[in-house]
Amino acid sequence: MNAAASILVVDDEPDLRTLYELTLLREGYRVETAASVAEAREQLGAKRFDAVITDMRLPDGFGMELLQDLRQQNRRERCVVMTAYGSAENAVEALRCGAFDYLTKPVDLRQFRSVVASAVQDSGHPATPRFTRGPGAPRAAAGTGETHLPASALQRLVGESAAMQDVKQRIAKVARSMAPVLIRGESGTGKELVARALHASSQRNEGRWVAVNCGAIPENLLEAEFFGARKGSYTGATQDRDGYFQAARGGTLFLDEIGDLPLAMQSKLLRAIQERSVRPLGSTQEEPVDVRIVSATHRDLAADVQAGRFRQDLYYRLNVIELMIPPLRERLEDLPALCAALLSRIGQESGGPVPRLTDHALRQIAQYPLTGNIRELENLLHRAVALSDGEELVVESPARPASQPAAEAELPPPPTLVGDAERAVADPGTSALPETLPSDLQAWLDQQEREILVRALKETGFNRTATAARLGISLRQIRYRIDRLNIATPHASEGADDAP
Repeated sequence: MNAAASILVVDDEPDLRTLYELTLLREGYRVETAASVAEAREQLGAKRFDAVITDMRLPDGFGMELLQDLRQQNRRERCVVMTAYGSAENAVEALRCGAFDYLTKPVDLRQFRSVVASAVQDSGHPATPRFTRGPGAPRAAAGTGETHLPASALQRLVGESAAMQDVKQRIAKVARSMAPVLIRGESGTGKELVARALHASSQRNEGRWVAVNCGAIPENLLEAEFFGARKGSYTGATQDRDGYFQAARGGTLFLDEIGDLPLAMQSKLLRAIQERSVRPLGSTQEEPVDVRIVSATHRDLAADVQAGRFRQDLYYRLNVIELMIPPLRERLEDLPALCAALLSRIGQESGGPVPRLTDHALRQIAQYPLTGNIRELENLLHRAVALSDGEELVVESPARPASQPAAEAELPPPPTLVGDAERAVADPGTSALPETLPSDLQAWLDQQEREILVRALKETGFNRTATAARLGISLRQIRYRIDRLNIATPHASEGADDAP
């Protein structure tokens, strides 16, 4: 029979120390306690533990010192740090320094037991008392035989280039923590596939995987979709309904295109992440939720923070660990393996054989710019398979502009620099770059944007729907820009064109 896991609890408040000790003893763990950094170091020097639970502030130092000791000594113990209510910066710093997870005081004992169980399981202890898989959480993908081991999860990321090897190594490393992960990369680079590999490589691989496209949910439904709703909370709510946070309990919540969330929802999401609890629409009570947050974006969120489009505090909460996915053009050595894997999948989906990939076809594919990355490559192969008649894959040569029929197309001439914004607005074909560099780049960019919006609004009679369509942006984006740039619009035009 496996021995019970051993845990060290470090807290200078006797009542709390006793409460934590009794809670863990009831769960079947072996527990030792310490009231200071010095006592904790003495305990750690005498024996090994499976997990260390420490308060951030102690009489003779900080819990972070114990975390640093564990890392420097390459100890196996997973460290969970307890921080005071509202100390978001401390929690983020602890996660960045290698803490397995954090708890906010006053500690919710149900959450306390769940976090400790996860930490003990992650430490490699063979038995975790009373910790079971959540109801309905699939053990393996139906019909695939996948066991969700880290090796099999990472194998689904095709490519052996140095860039991809770095991504795989980073996934294997950060999967052990509960720290939020922000995945960045251009559209089509496979950010969701990386997020799935992260989930499958983690100790939460038997929990649920819930993926959410933040840009595809109507703004008026965001709160109900994320946090759930109670019967009667809005027209059509005929029964209680869970949100994404409740659905992902014990697993991973993947927030794709997180940069598309409106500011009002960003504030509510921040609270849910910090407090690990949500309040369903129409409810007066908050519900604790145990999820790991993994988010993704193709946008530069740091720039969005500077421009006021994304909350800085939420950005730091999500970006505890960053994974940067390289574009396809930076790992062209993976192209043969990617093509082979994609063609195999196309054959499985179509139920028949696919034409053979030749060296000539591969060279033709390599000539494409593939700015859409792997997604564009897959579309290109689908088209090639559909148009190929023989046994070999036939790929069309990349199209060139009609004005450049020669094999060697010439580069376009550099844009002409112009001196004032009015010429740039009057003639969109000219460059808006000034002759001298602006001293305040953001103010200069805001001025350009303001003048373009004012001109477009005037040309459409201040119809914001028509203006948004004319400029190729959404109605929500045009509203946001008008408000941010303080553009005055006639009150009479605030009517039918703005109906959601």
